[in-house]
Amino acid sequence: MTLYCAIDLHSNNNVPVVIDDNDHILFQKRLPNDLSTVLKALEPFRAGLQSVAVESTFNWYWLVDGLADHGYDLQLVNTSAVHQYDGIKNTDDQSDAFWLAHLMRLGILPTGYIYPPAERAVRDLLRKRLQLVRTRVSHMLSAQNQLWRSTSNNVSCKAIKQVDYSLLESVSDCHVRMAIKSNLVVIAALNKEIDIIETAVRKETVLRPEFQSVTTIDGIGEILGMTIMLETGDISRFKKVGNFASYARCVDSKRLSNGKKKGNNNRKNGNKYLSWAFVEAAHSIIRHNTTAHRFYQRKRAQKNAALATKALAHKMARAAYYVMRDQTLFKPELMFG
Repeated sequence: MTLYCAIDLHSNNNVPVVIDDNDHILFQKRLPNDLSTVLKALEPFRAGLQSVAVESTFNWYWLVDGLADHGYDLQLVNTSAVHQYDGIKNTDDQSDAFWLAHLMRLGILPTGYIYPPAERAVRDLLRKRLQLVRTRVSHMLSAQNQLWRSTSNNVSCKAIKQVDYSLLESVSDCHVRMAIKSNLVVIAALNKEIDIIETAVRKETVLRPEFQSVTTIDGIGEILGMTIMLETGDISRFKKVGNFASYARCVDSKRLSNGKKKGNNNRKNGNKYLSWAFVEAAHSIIRHNTTAHRFYQRKRAQKNAALATKALAHKMARAAYYVMRDQTLFKPELMFG
């Protein structure tokens, strides 16, 4: 008899449900988030379990890795793609777990990619770098705006990034100087932490052969290339370029019917870190590639800076897909037509 198990995972507890081929519930209990307790509960059903489905919540690492290390077959549930019947009046954690197991039995459970644990730590470290870079940009823009409106001097972000305290000499008001100095102090600290992370990543990771060509794309250096590699995983899991662009959150999420817009779908579906990486690459390519700069300026004139950057990031995501899939060099003429 084949058995199916799904676990409704929360921050401090989990609810495993085990069912058989007839949807009969054989086990159902709320357990603490302790691996040994979960293993003990599943052990009587181990021989018949086809797989164990775990919700892709913020804290799934310990449970999925722990069960996998003990020989269980795991499925990571794509929670945003799972929908229950709207006519059910009352639902709880037990019914949610049962529904996941039921979908597994039917072979229609939406699942996600379980990233290999060996590279996950470095990937998460590069995610921290992206977060720090975005924070640094916000402080750079804050200092730039403060200087601009207080002194009419439009200082470049490059000078602010280098933490040039001589910029404060043009500011007469002590309170404004203090505000700008606080930005510069934070930027200096962020510069130090970002450098430490990049140095550590370079020691631990190298671009795999199938990803080395991604650095031939203007605006993508070694660190961004590693970020894209680690966030992408196995490029062959994306059957078409549109699937990869969608995963990088570079496509529209609108819902159409009879040629008319009827609403929006889930705009947050996909990988936000991969999206951030291509946005960072778009900002970089504008400074190094005249064709990309012209494309950006044309889009900016039509819409706004944010949408223009996103349109360029979309172009870069599509180019990266073909470069990684075919292991070929970047050709700007193909990217911009």
